Amino acid sequence: WIMSQRLNYAQLSPDSARALFQAGVGPRQTLGDTLIDLVQIRASQLNGCSFCLDMHVKEAKIHGERELRLHHLAAWRESNLFVPRERAALAWTEVLTRLPEGGVPDELYERVRSQLSEKELSDLTYVVMAINGWNRANVAVKAVPGTFDKAWGLDKAKLS
Repeated sequence: WIMSQRLNYAQLSPDSARALFQAGVGPRQTLGDTLIDLVQIRASQLNGCSFCLDMHVKEAKIHGERELRLHHLAAWRESNLFVPRERAALAWTEVLTRLPEGGVPDELYERVRSQLSEKELSDLTYVVMAINGWNRANVAVKAVPGTFDKAWGLDKAKLS
């Protein structure tokens, strides 16, 4: 079964694609590659976006992430491989990706704020918004995983 992409939204709407890209990568100085990689992978798992999951796992490997942590990410609550700051970011990612009725609970907000500054939380919120947007767009157009590996340098992950 060969999947083909329905349309190239980034080519058709380049200004919007650039703005969404910037929202997701701008906070790297504040949050760091590792935290952003984990968040992007977890949101992509929740949203069933194989294109983004493929891309962000490869990026994480290029950034030096350990394979075992990538395997544990879907069950991060039960794993001892994630530090409190990462756990807070993953919890925030999950609650914003699957907004509960009634919004984000105060208890969760306070727990996350105990690990992240207001600036970090603000930046993380933009990263989560951006990856959820990319996930929705790529699922909608049936983006094919690995399509841009060579052009984006993801072949360096040696995961093909």
